[in-house]
Amino acid sequence: MKFRLFAAAALTVAALCGCSTSAEKTKTLVLYYSQTGATKAVAEELQSQLDADIACIEAVEPYDTDYAATVARWRQEREAGVKVAIQPLTVNLDQYDTIFLGFPVWGGTVASPVETLLADNSLAGKTVVTFATFGSGGLDSATADVAAAQPDATVVKGYGVRNASVEKAPAEISRFLIENGYVEGEIVPLPEYGEAVPVTEEDVAVFDAACGDYQFPLGTPVTVAKRSYDGTEDYRFDVKSQTPDGNESSSTIYVVVPQGGTPEFTQVVR
Repeated sequence: MKFRLFAAAALTVAALCGCSTSAEKTKTLVLYYSQTGATKAVAEELQSQLDADIACIEAVEPYDTDYAATVARWRQEREAGVKVAIQPLTVNLDQYDTIFLGFPVWGGTVASPVETLLADNSLAGKTVVTFATFGSGGLDSATADVAAAQPDATVVKGYGVRNASVEKAPAEISRFLIENGYVEGEIVPLPEYGEAVPVTEEDVAVFDAACGDYQFPLGTPVTVAKRSYDGTEDYRFDVKSQTPDGNESSSTIYVVVPQGGTPEFTQVVR
């Protein structure tokens, strides 16, 4: 069964925000904040495949689309304890049972306007499925923060994609939705990763080709687990690195090599 709802009074504002409207009740909403348009693209793809409603979160004072400017403002606001003001939502959250909540990852957590949304609204009793765009990763930690902010909601980690790979989102979202039972369909299950083994010189070369040009150091691969499907080689690297204060840290970095393509990392899980 598919659902729709939007208040008629919100038509103009919703249109400016790129949100869809209708007069029927709905139980599923795609709700998102997007700074550069990447999260919006993912949100609209989710809305299309789910046939759900969609609404956006807007900061009263919009953030600059420039990365450095956004980081600088975000840091200043965090240090000063600023709660970012957001525009009133164009939907009534009480009408929804399931909310797909999307955001860019900032500093390992949800973008500031989404923090405000979570602070100002109760999602108790609802299922909240997170989705995110990011430079390297952070969906896991951001989802944990959403769960902490909404302890009476059922918070489920959803779909994440690097900003550099948003064009791959439609096919990946389709698989994600079918695999997790959000829509009906048939897919061939992906194989499990093999056993983690020490990296070889060839493995390190794949890792370096995928991660060497990233703007921040991602560490040194120690072990790797692999799987193959549809001509794609998929690597799961266990990586060691050092924090700025000199402590050792670990992460998991996923790298894919499409058939005939070049290695690229898909996410970092810290």
